[in-house]
Amino acid sequence: MINFEEELKKYRPVPDMDSMEESIQNQDLDDMADVALRLLKEAKEEAIQMKKTRD
Repeated sequence: MINFEEELKKYRPVPDMDSMEESIQNQDLDDMADVALRLLKEAKEEAIQMKKTRD
């Protein structure tokens, strides 16, 4: 059986974890909503462009 008290005594935090967390949080990552909005915007612009070329 695992002795959690002993395991906790052995635990050593990763020294660079704070800097890694900070760099990950500071990245501007697109989520699915951002991707969907971008696709809708591009489709709308393309439809407007096609309408202009037809007229």
